Amino acid sequence: MGNPWLKLTVLLVMWFSLGCQLSLGADTISANQSLSGNQTIVSSGGHFVLGFFTPGKSSNYYIGIWYRKVSEQTPVWVANRETPVRDIYSSELKISDGNLVLFNGSQIAIWSTNISSTSSGSVVAVLEDSGNLVLRDGPNSSAPLWQSLDHPTHTWLPGGKLMLNKRTNQSQLLTSWKNSEDPAPGLFSLELDPSGTNSYIILWNRTRRYWTSGAWDPQSKIFSLVPEMRLNYIYNFSFYSDENQSYFTYSLYNPETISRFIMDYSGQIKQLSWLESSQQWNLFWSQPRQQCQVYAFCGAFGSCTEGGLPFCSCLRGFVPKSNVNWNLSDFSDGCERTTRLQCEEDPGLATGKTDKFQESPNVKLPQNARSMSVGSISECESTCLEYCNCTAYAYDSDGCRIWMTELLDLQQYSEDTSDGKTIYIRLAASEFPSSSNNNRIIIGAVAGSVGLILCLVIFAVFRWRRQRMINPKVEGSLLAFGYRDLQNATKNFSEKLGEGGFGFVFKGTLLDSSIIAVKQLKSISQGEKQFRSEVSTIGMVQHVNLVRLRGFCSEGMRKLLVYDYMPNGSLDAHLFQQENSEALAWKTRYQIALGTARGLTYLHEKCRDCIIHCDIKPENILLDAEFCSKVADFGLAKLIGRDFSRVLTTMRGTRGYLAPEWISGVAVTAKADVYSYGMMLFEIVSGRRNSGQHEDGKVRFFPTSVARVITQDGDVLSLLDTQLNGDAPVEEVSRICKVACWCIQDDETQRPSMGQVVQILEGVLDVNVPPVPRSLNVFADNSEHIIFFTESSASQSSQTRSNTSNVSSQAKSNTSSMSS
Repeated sequence: MGNPWLKLTVLLVMWFSLGCQLSLGADTISANQSLSGNQTIVSSGGHFVLGFFTPGKSSNYYIGIWYRKVSEQTPVWVANRETPVRDIYSSELKISDGNLVLFNGSQIAIWSTNISSTSSGSVVAVLEDSGNLVLRDGPNSSAPLWQSLDHPTHTWLPGGKLMLNKRTNQSQLLTSWKNSEDPAPGLFSLELDPSGTNSYIILWNRTRRYWTSGAWDPQSKIFSLVPEMRLNYIYNFSFYSDENQSYFTYSLYNPETISRFIMDYSGQIKQLSWLESSQQWNLFWSQPRQQCQVYAFCGAFGSCTEGGLPFCSCLRGFVPKSNVNWNLSDFSDGCERTTRLQCEEDPGLATGKTDKFQESPNVKLPQNARSMSVGSISECESTCLEYCNCTAYAYDSDGCRIWMTELLDLQQYSEDTSDGKTIYIRLAASEFPSSSNNNRIIIGAVAGSVGLILCLVIFAVFRWRRQRMINPKVEGSLLAFGYRDLQNATKNFSEKLGEGGFGFVFKGTLLDSSIIAVKQLKSISQGEKQFRSEVSTIGMVQHVNLVRLRGFCSEGMRKLLVYDYMPNGSLDAHLFQQENSEALAWKTRYQIALGTARGLTYLHEKCRDCIIHCDIKPENILLDAEFCSKVADFGLAKLIGRDFSRVLTTMRGTRGYLAPEWISGVAVTAKADVYSYGMMLFEIVSGRRNSGQHEDGKVRFFPTSVARVITQDGDVLSLLDTQLNGDAPVEEVSRICKVACWCIQDDETQRPSMGQVVQILEGVLDVNVPPVPRSLNVFADNSEHIIFFTESSASQSSQTRSNTSNVSSQAKSNTSSMSS
């Protein structure tokens, strides 16, 4: 039996080390139990935990539910979000008078389920494996008295409802946290539209609607303004409505997926899935797409700017009201003046000083302006000065408008946007330098400058050529090079790296020893101003998987682009190499495919305007020193202009990657890039061109082989580049082959977006077996018709259009969606 005193000692040690958790059921709080300190209860399947937690570096504690199998503590529900506690050991959560109640250290009830119960002695609280905390009248009761899914905070869990009560016209709300360390209700909330449109809306401060999902389409099961749901492979939404209520709910196609839908404190709704491999939450989808589309995100007198972090900044003459909140990305408090207005300090204008106005061009004007009937901008300014509470004015073709309130929802547009207006912000006179100070500064600056110029002028003349090469003229974020400078840098364009339909590429070295790649363009007909405008637009597009444009040269008909040099060249040089040379490892190939997809996703979905590459192929995927893939030539379609369609059909290296819609003559979308990307994936797997002559003399089309192996559950490793000797994970090869087959579907609506391709390759989304494209069945085994994939001559165009039309119509009726 052993020593009984030793056993008792061990039990006592275990009791205290577990924080007295032995007094609680595994997933239940009974009438005679309480939860305090570090005690927790865990759902029966081990998915969720209920207990006290503290967010971030906060010193406040809250009762909440979080994921047990996620290493990063992620609360999905908070009870006392407005009334935190400081001492968790003197606070307790327990059943009291038939309710679940949280008492603070002074034994004051600060949160309760607030229901009426006649049998309080048998009530229990149970944490279910869905993350739902349920209050029941006894452990064997099935009907809940109360449940947390009916009272969501900022997270909408699978199985939960966001409901509209038609009798009271009240909606259940999903309300954001105030910031990452404060779960108190924030300014942003999601609800089902009370007007009965069967759409969701996001509100600012429960008053201002700034986003809607559009109406629900019961047939396609998507919201009309959220087309991304069309190829959603994670969530299964459903809608229910009767005379009492309407609500949406959703489930997961794969129950093992850990996913959540939140109303974020950024003012965006987000769907996120947990990636165990990278130990982080992966963003699946968010709305509104742009941060500055969130109403008043930067608060009063704050300005929102897309394209960089932080998004918010205070206007000149203003500072954040709360630096603490500002550092937590909570900008809702806005900004306040650094100096009081002159009209407030000196209402009688005894000093003779008046407030002045700071010009802010190219902005989105706030709303709630008051129109004034005046005839000039000076009269508009004078009108604003008449009112001490007038904060700004604007004068343009729409007349004079003044603002008598705090300025909300200001947005600073980029320089290439012509939608902006000019607003004049009222500031105290002391915010502007006086004219006498200006004169002294100007006189001193002129005198110093003259002396300096006299000392440097001779030296500058001799150094001018060298300096211009090392430090070319800066235009926006790009450098403007001289043609002769690039001619010298490339040794008169002697070291050619490659060529394509748009021109030739040469290696060059600047005098600061930096290595560049210079593309000499042809077929460029734009004028000087148009070319510079186009190049500036492309220069703003920056992503780790896009080749960076460093600068340009535009001198008459000479048009050149200067890029970063990629030491490992283009992907085709590594894929289609001699058999004795070293082949790319599978891991490298997979990362190249994923990086390319990320770059295309940025072009299609993240830029201000969707950019269609139109020429995806291994030759246009460059590799840096670490074999990180960089999509090249992504802006040339925009530069080429109207001649691009003609150039594309005769371009070297493009044959074999053209989507059917190019040849059929219909307008193309970003799905044309998806098709080309899919064709390239096949070549990444096989290490050879898709169409080629085999030992038996017959022409084989590799995508057909892949489709047959995938649909017949064959050996996917047999598709692999023979130089890899089968050294690749089966699941990754299968995944990339399935994605490739989905990408080359005849009907472009059946192809995934590049964003979905990224999520599939990352393992976030599952991908089902694709249907075999009809075009593969019709053309692939007939060498006469393989021309469909490799040529686009005018002599074949009419017959091809007819074939493509027939194939597409059959494909629409015979293919199924990726998630079916």
